[in-house]
Amino acid sequence: MDIKQIPVTDNELAHQFEMKVNGQIAKIEYMMSGERMFLTHTEVPVSLEGQGVAAHMVEKVLQIIDERKLKLVPLCPYVASYLRKHPEWKRLLAHGIRI
Repeated sequence: MDIKQIPVTDNELAHQFEMKVNGQIAKIEYMMSGERMFLTHTEVPVSLEGQGVAAHMVEKVLQIIDERKLKLVPLCPYVASYLRKHPEWKRLLAHGIRI
């Protein structure tokens, strides 16, 4: 199964992005404040760890943030780490945010 072919959906009621893999849900939780999206927590089921699920989800969520013209506040350590490894996405950071 190609992880990159699995869609990431926005569950607005639960305030989380979700990706269903083999019947399990990986998620990135968020909060909104005006035009700023705070990514607060990334969670991948143990059985899916090490398969690139979290990285794929973060990439897709950053694309969504960009498409919606929002600014990012990465409170989740995994998301902050991803941004350090992929500096091209730092342009989405809200004013004054450093990682």
